[in-house]
Amino acid sequence: MNKETNKETNKETQAKNVMETPRLEKIVVNTSLKEAAQDRKVLEKVALEVAQITGQRPFLSRARKSISNFKLRAGQPIGCCVTLRRKKMHAFLTRLINIVLPRVRDFKGVSPKGFDGRGNYTLGLTEQTIFSEIDHDKIERVFGMNITFVTTAKNNEEGKALLKNFGMPFRER
Repeated sequence: MNKETNKETNKETQAKNVMETPRLEKIVVNTSLKEAAQDRKVLEKVALEVAQITGQRPFLSRARKSISNFKLRAGQPIGCCVTLRRKKMHAFLTRLINIVLPRVRDFKGVSPKGFDGRGNYTLGLTEQTIFSEIDHDKIERVFGMNITFVTTAKNNEEGKALLKNFGMPFRER
């Protein structure tokens, strides 16, 4: 976080000292597929694409419980997840805000309703093709992903002020 963003966030949140200023702790990119329960190779290809997007190898998330209606067994891999911190987190954030989000068709800004009450924000993307790292000719399956921004903010207003100072394009309600 640069000094100007830190000062602007400090003014907006009315923090009494610099250590109270909210900051971004981590970014979590999570995806899952229902086809992954039957075919493990699908999940491996999705994991490779998530690794290309984030610059870090994802770990496979596994089912916690068996659900017979979904033909799912406990311990079976069903998705992948990446936790980004420090330099990779900031690099991903700048790429997301400056390159990826403007490539979304009919983009009018991200919804301000994705906050959880504690200053963390979750953004859902419907397809991975908006990332420039993905080769469109090699895509076999289109998948969506959830991107969660975990902050040290105490409430939604502080979290929104932090992300807005990073350049997150929130739309008006």
